Formats: sequence, structure tokens, C-alpha cells
Amino acid sequence: MQKTLRQKISLEGIGLHSGKSSKVTLCPAPLDSGIVFRRRTNGHLESCQASIRNIRPMELCTTIGSNGFQIQTTEHVLSALWGMSIDNAYIDIDSEEVPAMDGSAAHFVEMIHTAGIVSQERPRTYLKILKPLHVGDHRRGVSVLPSPTTKITYFIEYDHTLIQHQTYEYEWSPRAFQDHIAEARTFAFSHEVEALWARGLGQGGSLDNTVVFSESGILNKDGLRFPDECVRHKVLDLIGDIALLGVPIIGHIFADRSGHYLHNQLVQMILDHPESWILVGSHDAEWAEFSNDSMNGKEAMHSMPLSANSAA
Repeated sequence: MQKTLRQKISLEGIGLHSGKSSKVTLCPAPLDSGIVFRRRTNGHLESCQASIRNIRPMELCTTIGSNGFQIQTTEHVLSALWGMSIDNAYIDIDSEEVPAMDGSAAHFVEMIHTAGIVSQERPRTYLKILKPLHVGDHRRGVSVLPSPTTKITYFIEYDHTLIQHQTYEYEWSPRAFQDHIAEARTFAFSHEVEALWARGLGQGGSLDNTVVFSESGILNKDGLRFPDECVRHKVLDLIGDIALLGVPIIGHIFADRSGHYLHNQLVQMILDHPESWILVGSHDAEWAEFSNDSMNGKEAMHSMPLSANSAA
């Protein structure tokens, strides 16, 4: 069945890229609402659906917007909601960026547990992959293949002694997300920090919300939460980006040195190739119509830079 939150719950923190304080409130939402960001400006309530058709160009994070309402760094809260199988929720926010908290999705998962999860009176609809799809090039890419269950296999490679080659295979479930993915933090490299600042990024970054690798070690005193924390965080990001599909997927996603841009491209490609999937469960004609309208997100995605495999 579809699920939402039992009650609303709030937290506050600093935006990773903007450096500005932000308060976010997760709220229950009716059947078939999906995930919707909302903000009140001058007494007027603005809203933006978490959808690929609302994607906006931005480096090193996923940003959505509509009618002048833009929300930056949505991937961690979306990953928490999607990873915990929440179909319908309002995300009320008073700023333009979701707070980073500790750089993972753990605080958002804790919010979900505190608020409580309730089933709603309609079955979920799933998108089941029938034919393989791929985006990327010979250096990096992401694919989705038919599978009886939902899986992610992610591979990364960095020229750093604490990372090097890492592969993680994730079998989708709320328990697996909570235990193995949610606490993995975003990461960066010390030699890139000043360049990020110069581009207006990472203004709120610190050792409290980012794992920072020096030339041969790690600057965070407490070290890593997992030996392969970096690739686990990439899985976290991918789950948050796949949430922009608007419906849970049944298929096996393979990501090779990928990132937000390619994740979003895969979502768009899925919607552009309806012959490659079917909807199973409760069939929603309105969602099928949305898949045709998703072309609205194409122009924004093609203007986004294909970021190097540098940080998450």
C-alpha cells in the first residue's frame, strides 16, 4: 500500500552549498500526492513536485524548481523518504536549500521514525523494467536492466589510498537503507575545496557535514563510518535522484563512476522509452500522462555540466 507520515516533524540546519540556515518540516500528504516541496512567501504558498520535469541545472547536487521557486540539494531528504518507502509527503521549507545536517540521510530517517509511518488505502504503482537502458560514455555511465527485484550495483574509482576501487551491491528495502546506506556522508577532497568556494559551492561545508580527504588521509577526527562509506553515499545519492521518477522502480541499476547528472539522465531516458517498461500494481492514467509531459525537463538537463568524478 502507499505510505505517508503519521504527523509532521521539523529540523533546522545549514545548507551545504549556500551556507544559509534552513528549516524543513516533513508533513503527511494525501493519496497519490507524491513528494512535494512547499514554501510560503509573502503569505502565498508555493509548491514544486519532486519530479524530473522540474530539474534545474546545478553542479554537485540535485536542484528542482518551478515558477521561480527553487530548492537546492534535494537528494538526501528524497533518498530518506524513498529509501524508507514513503510515497506521499509534503516537505515544507523556509529557504532555498535543504539543510545538510551531518551530510548523510540519517537525520531525515530519524525524523521519519519519530513522525511515524502509516499505510494508505490504495496499492502502490511500480515501474517494472522490461528492456535495458543506458546513459553515459566509455568513462562513466549508468544502466538499468530487467530484474525481479530492485537492486543497485555502484562502482567508483578515485586515486586516493583510502578509496581506490569500491563496489557496493544494494538490495532495496527500508531495513537495508537504514542500516547500510542512510549514515554514509557526502565527501570531498581538500585540494578541491578552494575551487568549490570560488564557484559559490560548499559555502556551508565543514567537517561536521562532509568527509574531507587530505592528500593521503582523512581530516575528520572520527574517521569513516564504513570502510566503503564513499560508494555507499553514491548509492544514497542515486536513490534520491531516482525518486524524481515519481514511482518506485523494479529493476537492477548499475552505476559506473556516475553522479547526479547521469542519474537524472537515466530517469529522463526511462520516461522517454515507455516501450522499455510497464506499470504494475494500481494503474494510474494520470501518471502515464505525466510520463509524456516529462520532456519538459530535458532542456534543463542538457544544459547541466557533466561533472567530473570528484566529490559527492
